[in-house]
Amino acid sequence: MRRLALLCCLASAAAAETVYLNDLDLAPMRQGWGTPQLNRSIREQPLSLGGKVFDKGVGSHARSELWLQLDGQTERFQAVIGIDDNANGAGSVVYQVWADGKRIYDSGVIKTGEPAKEMDVDLRGARQVLMLINDAGDGINFDHGDYCDARFTYTGAPPKPIVGPDEEPVILTPKPGPAPRLNNVKRYGCRPGHPFLYRIPCQGDRPLRFSADGLPAGIQLDPGTGILSGTVPAKGEYRVVLHAENAAGKAERPFTIVAGDTLAPTPPMGWNDWYAHYDNVTDALMRQAADLMLSNGMADVGYAYVDIDDCWMTAEHHRDPQRQGPTRAADGTLLPNQHFPDMKALADYVHGRGLKAGLYTSPGPTTCAGFAGAWQHEAQDARTFADWGFDLLKYDWCSYGGVAGGNDLAAMQKPYRLMGELLKQQARDIQLNLCQYGMGNVWEWGAEVGGQSWRTAGDLGGELSRLFEVALHNCEHRAWNGPGAWNDPDYILVGNTGPAANPRPFGLTPNESYSFMSLWCLMASPLFYSGDMGSLDAFTLNVLCNPEVIELDQDPLGQCAAPAVLNAETFLLVKDLEDGSKAVGLFNRGEFPAEVTAPWAAIGVQGRRMVRDLWRGRELGVMEGSYTARVARHGVVLVKVAEAGP
Repeated sequence: MRRLALLCCLASAAAAETVYLNDLDLAPMRQGWGTPQLNRSIREQPLSLGGKVFDKGVGSHARSELWLQLDGQTERFQAVIGIDDNANGAGSVVYQVWADGKRIYDSGVIKTGEPAKEMDVDLRGARQVLMLINDAGDGINFDHGDYCDARFTYTGAPPKPIVGPDEEPVILTPKPGPAPRLNNVKRYGCRPGHPFLYRIPCQGDRPLRFSADGLPAGIQLDPGTGILSGTVPAKGEYRVVLHAENAAGKAERPFTIVAGDTLAPTPPMGWNDWYAHYDNVTDALMRQAADLMLSNGMADVGYAYVDIDDCWMTAEHHRDPQRQGPTRAADGTLLPNQHFPDMKALADYVHGRGLKAGLYTSPGPTTCAGFAGAWQHEAQDARTFADWGFDLLKYDWCSYGGVAGGNDLAAMQKPYRLMGELLKQQARDIQLNLCQYGMGNVWEWGAEVGGQSWRTAGDLGGELSRLFEVALHNCEHRAWNGPGAWNDPDYILVGNTGPAANPRPFGLTPNESYSFMSLWCLMASPLFYSGDMGSLDAFTLNVLCNPEVIELDQDPLGQCAAPAVLNAETFLLVKDLEDGSKAVGLFNRGEFPAEVTAPWAAIGVQGRRMVRDLWRGRELGVMEGSYTARVARHGVVLVKVAEAGP
């Protein structure tokens, strides 16, 4: 018997195998900056700790997160850890390993220049493991953490990297009732003498009948469609009351037409095609998006712009012959490619549904995708866009850097100042979005040069793992955010990205999707969805179309929420609202559920307060002193805190 037991043990030991961390599919691994590097540091140098160079391993950057499915078949993890010798700055990190919700390893703080540590973790019996490289509470600068000579010993199936624990896509937003609910903005900005167009957003069973009290002369209302159209009256404020009625009930809501110099007194809302169609965009796809915006309910909660991004013009060279050719006519007029046979007809089609049409170009010779830009044709292009009937222009820096003639603030401002003035000269309202990725502190001068919104950072498509950090960075510029002047942290990227023929998820969990929308609405950011409209499911529409959440974004005060960081994992965003109440987001960017408390002192209220859960659309009751909620991993609880009454 003793011999048999020994043989069994030897057989078990022989069955154990080794796999190196760098040989696993690390696509689900997330980190605070850049992407994981295989067999090299985050700076793409040889892995080096304490003067020793390693051939195998993974270079990462705090905060680094890797979830693994082990199913009890992995025995141990071994690695040499520390801050890479080529970090070139003072960093500090903490390595942790969590198994099935319990912390089983903590390295303590490791600083730049300190000796590397040997890491040897017993994983026997663990089903799910989380490997973390955290900052040590002092930010992530130079936190270049390495896993060197990192390997797992396992029997059976090897460790499998996963996005995270499974989450059910629970629909929190109550379905609209049969009675009308008006969701129009309370203030609408426009310039006197220009065309007026506004489709009244309204939920409820159709048919609906619309009416209005106090409409100024020159503006008419179609009672069946709810589309207001005509000509903007003389400068002034016109207080209108909108009404909607159907067989189930009636609703009314104020609507002030502000005729003057300020466009976009609330953040613009709509859809942009980039992350759905890239260089496959066509006239037909844009028309389809306009139709879907009406049929799927997005227009009923305020989405209004249907925006074409890059690749509608011609390019000198492109894989699609219908997208290449002469870029301008003999008189210099910009030519769309063959997939866009009639740009005016396209804008008219969008307008016919009561929606707005947006367009894209670059101040440089070419766009980011290599299509014709506006360089040396700015005035002509501005007139062309107005003649076609477009209502918004995204102006993307792209190739302009090669012709700017300098990199000082004046050079950064020049193309936007020029286009901003040109758009003001047109006979229609055209909003200007400055897409130049936050250069030169654009939030400080974007409005001055004629913009209504401006990007505050780079493209979000590759930064979704840093969603919370991107939002908190955007909040740093809240002093420059307000009516007619909006900080833009980029598009809403939930649901599916393109191409439309093969849509695939952006990769956010359900909790992260709720957090995304909550962050953007609390920040009063422009709300432009950029996923695939054709594959929107019920869960994604519930995230995009909650009218109480959107109302935070469209609140007339236009305030970007102020952050209150509670600890390394949790924080609050607090936003003042026009009616005197507060919107509060309780966020958990940690890897496990957490109790999060919003003390009244931290949000600027006192006494008894009524708390309402906005995602679930229900009152939580009267509370005093604070509100506490259990918040899911990477999740949010979004509430409105108002006076409780007598």
